[in-house]
Amino acid sequence: MANREELGIIKGARTGDGNSQLALGKLYLYGGVSLPKSIPTALYWLQRAVQQNRAEACLLIGAHVPFELARHQALELLPSYERAFDAGIAQAGLVLAQLVLAGGAALRGKALLGLKAAARAGLPDAQWLLARHGRPAAADAAAESRPVLPDEQEQAWLTGAGGGEAVRVLLDQSWEKGEWRQFLLLALPLARALAREASGDGGGKKPAGAASRALLLSRCAQALRHCGPGYDGAEIQRFYELAAHGGDRAAQLALGLWLARMDAGGARTQVGAGTVNFKRAIRWLTQAGEQGLAEAWFALSRIYIKSEFSQRSVTQAQSYLERAADMGHGAAQFECGVHAWRTRRDGENHDVRAAYWLLKAAARGCAEAEAALLKIAPPVAAGWAGAPPWAVRKLAARLPLLAARLELAALFGLSRAEALLLDVNAADQGHCLLVDIRASYGRGKRRLVLLRTAHERRALDRIADLFEGVDCGSGGPEGNYRQRLYRLKTCLAE
Repeated sequence: MANREELGIIKGARTGDGNSQLALGKLYLYGGVSLPKSIPTALYWLQRAVQQNRAEACLLIGAHVPFELARHQALELLPSYERAFDAGIAQAGLVLAQLVLAGGAALRGKALLGLKAAARAGLPDAQWLLARHGRPAAADAAAESRPVLPDEQEQAWLTGAGGGEAVRVLLDQSWEKGEWRQFLLLALPLARALAREASGDGGGKKPAGAASRALLLSRCAQALRHCGPGYDGAEIQRFYELAAHGGDRAAQLALGLWLARMDAGGARTQVGAGTVNFKRAIRWLTQAGEQGLAEAWFALSRIYIKSEFSQRSVTQAQSYLERAADMGHGAAQFECGVHAWRTRRDGENHDVRAAYWLLKAAARGCAEAEAALLKIAPPVAAGWAGAPPWAVRKLAARLPLLAARLELAALFGLSRAEALLLDVNAADQGHCLLVDIRASYGRGKRRLVLLRTAHERRALDRIADLFEGVDCGSGGPEGNYRQRLYRLKTCLAE
């Protein structure tokens, strides 16, 4: 609720007092003691104050009201933004330009002046608009028919001047929208200029400049490939090489695949010209992998199992595959899981490792991994352990360990023998429950139970805490198997 001072301001604003309307607009603009911050309400009262010839209201509108809100009443607000721009507020120049250019009003000249001032002030929206509207229509038509930038814009981009920042913004916009031809319209001349510059540096391949130049070359090569057949393979490879030498990891990955003549999954492709060069491909893929690209390690694993590769090594391929899996590559995780399951007789915990990788792959949406998990750890229900919750709580007061085993059986589908003999802490593998009671029960079998939900994880943690430090063998407090079974049958009968 508004306090006494704010109530006085509200009353004065409603009666038409200009100073009160200006003060109320400020309260809603910045938020008062008890009034919430509301830009639309602030705009309403500030516009009322403008009608009462309060100059400060124009400045506040120009500095704080964005284009998205102003465009609904552009004709009324244009004078306020023009006045605020004349007072030196760069944000007002940007909104003025957006209003004028969107509506085609007669203030285009002043709008462009405001746009340039806002761009010089570092506003990225202004820089993007300036790149779109800051040149005459004849230049736009020429650019559509001939993909060549004006020399001054090209030099501005290459030297990092202010005009180049506007070009960068426009390039980013086209790239994010997937407008490949529009991107190439601006990027191809710049990429070719960088290639010429690199060729003139004594034959060196590394482009002189920052990482943004390598990124431009890499994106330009990708855009050329997106535009379909007819591209110059030699030029694309040149762009990839320059970007890869510049440290762009996406270019290093793409160049490695290009030289190996394969896609990211290892399948043979017909891209590029000439013969396969696995040696150079491995060099670039290794650099991309060391920069954090799991796809590069996966591609290396595909190379090392190719029969035509002279240094073929299954061991090396598996090492790279596991590196890709550790970094979250879904296909690598699935293959690691399948390999661990196939070799489960070679290691005691290979089945546990297989479940780990397959769960990772299934979480990334791999349907094949989900199907493999159903074979490795089929779900089992334990109908015998379905005691009512009140009965379990009553049993927990007298025999907490037995009640916990009963809950464990119902939750994970354990048989009666498994529930009574399982060493809970040893069985917990993090992602699954390793059920193996063969040492105590001759008819037992080793199997896995997957932990799928957070509820199961919390329940297992709680039960494991209960068994912490408890000897689960026949010499422990629970006795041997016959004693546990007798106690269980007695409790179930009760």
